This record gives sequence, structure tokens and C-alpha cells, in this order.
Amino acid sequence: MTKIKLFCASGMSTSVLVSKMREAAKAKGVECEINAYPESQIDQHLDSMDVALLGPQVAYTLSKVKEKCDPAGVPVEVIPMIDYGMMNGAKVLELALKLVK
Repeated sequence: MTKIKLFCASGMSTSVLVSKMREAAKAKGVECEINAYPESQIDQHLDSMDVALLGPQVAYTLSKVKEKCDPAGVPVEVIPMIDYGMMNGAKVLELALKLVK
């Protein structure tokens, strides 16, 4: 089971996107666990995720987050603004799964 974690400013704004991603995963028959957290909690999740996605509002933290995630072997990427804005769960799920492979 793929563990996907989204991180944003507070963990609240991504909750809608998490729901859309879960729907997309169910429709595709993909087994994954998707949750959202505040960006400040990344350290607590390093050993329990396969991929980290950052909300566009915290894109400025990407290099700092990569420093934490790279040694743990966790790929990290910023969610494209258009997909985030449109709450395109299928596209964001696709991005996450591509990063894990």
C-alpha cells in the first residue's frame, strides 16, 4: 500500500484534495493511504510515507524538505498550482504514484 502525505500551511486546505485523491484511487483500484498535515510536521512522518507532496503555498520550503526527505528515500514534489486550484485529485494522485515508481 502506497502512503502519500500532503503538506501545506496548516493541513486544512489540502483536506478537500485528499478526498478527491481518495476517490480517484478508489476508481482506479489503487490501494493507497492519503493524508494531509501541516508542513511543520514533516519530520514526524519521514518513516511512514512513500511520497511527500507540498501544497503550492509552501513551495518555498521545497529545498529544506528535500534535505529531510532525500536521506529517508522519500521523493518530494510541489503540487502544480493548476491541479491544486482545480482540486484535480486524479492528476495529483498520478503525480504521487509516478514519483514512487
